[in-house]
Amino acid sequence: MKEEMQKVQLNLPATADFVDIVRLNLYGIASKMGFSYEDIEDMKVAISEACNNSVLYAYNHEDGLVGVTFEVSPEALIITVKDEGESFESYEKSDEGATLHGKELGEAPIGGLGFYLMQALMDDVSVVNESGRGTTVTLTRKLTRSEEKV
Repeated sequence: MKEEMQKVQLNLPATADFVDIVRLNLYGIASKMGFSYEDIEDMKVAISEACNNSVLYAYNHEDGLVGVTFEVSPEALIITVKDEGESFESYEKSDEGATLHGKELGEAPIGGLGFYLMQALMDDVSVVNESGRGTTVTLTRKLTRSEEKV
């Protein structure tokens, strides 16, 4: 019997106080899936960066919501962080925003370091900004079981 994708969805106020709740949910889901402690810690950093982008930039200190969806499959965990606020600059528009190579840390664009961290810690990262419709960050981490490592 083929397992189907399962979803867990959270809708939280876009404030820093609620990022811990997202991290706790991630820990519970990823540990049930069999991810290692190190993998989970990496994912916690990545999801915190994605949530912080929404908290810091999306609503310009106004009330708003951040939606977080965890899609669980036998092969991977796909995490989507979505807000409906102002889009932060797309890092894919220029190669400079997506990398820190040849730059001092202080030269990193606002939010650029977070994007760099997400890319370094996850298997796949996509950021979609839609004018007037917010930003969607999708983070994917493949599950590699220890018995498959030969």
